[in-house]
Amino acid sequence: MLLIDAGNSRIKWALAEGAAWLRQGALDSADATSLRQQFAALPVPDRILVSNVAGAAVAGQIRAACAEWGQPVEFIAAQAQQCGVRNAYDRPAQLGCDRWAALIAAWRQRHAACLVVHCGTATTVDALSASGEFLGGLILPGIMLMQQSLLVATAGLAATDGVWREFPRNTADAMASGAIAATCGAIRQQYGLLGTPDASCLLSGGAADLIQPHLELPLVRVDNLVLRGLQIIGSGSDK
Repeated sequence: MLLIDAGNSRIKWALAEGAAWLRQGALDSADATSLRQQFAALPVPDRILVSNVAGAAVAGQIRAACAEWGQPVEFIAAQAQQCGVRNAYDRPAQLGCDRWAALIAAWRQRHAACLVVHCGTATTVDALSASGEFLGGLILPGIMLMQQSLLVATAGLAATDGVWREFPRNTADAMASGAIAATCGAIRQQYGLLGTPDASCLLSGGAADLIQPHLELPLVRVDNLVLRGLQIIGSGSDK
């Protein structure tokens, strides 16, 4: 089974057989045309499951990369209920397919109340109840996007790399620290609203390393949650 997670910045994939991942790869979403080369040496998968939030052009490149196999490419969408998770979104199908797959993976791993946090181009903070209900979640700009928005909208700021400081004394550090503090504040607030003191926080994404040192929460670092969720969906398990 070929699993593909097409995000705004990166495309990740894994070839799975049973519970094992035989091959893995990743590339920038802007280089989606290179998927054909990455897939060239793979055996024909019996199923192809995709989570795509990168738009129609990337979806077309994924289809093209898989075309020689003659297998249907299945683009997942959020459901009202699937693999033990119930979706409380006002319109369940409008929940991002990547968030849905990550919630399914989180529920399979924890079977308990938790926050599912992905720190990428955007940061998402999604809450799962102790009974497997997706209660709702936040979407906020990712760490880099917050800083880029300041550069675009504010005169006189230069694009320089900043680092975390408790009390920043230059503009670059002030911007970097502000983005980290805002993100951590949102995560802490949602954790408190979850109302379960022993709940865990599952943290993933490319910017997770920037956030993790500043969260005094019961953290579990889990990479590739979306791919793991796709694998569970593909297995057809409802537990």
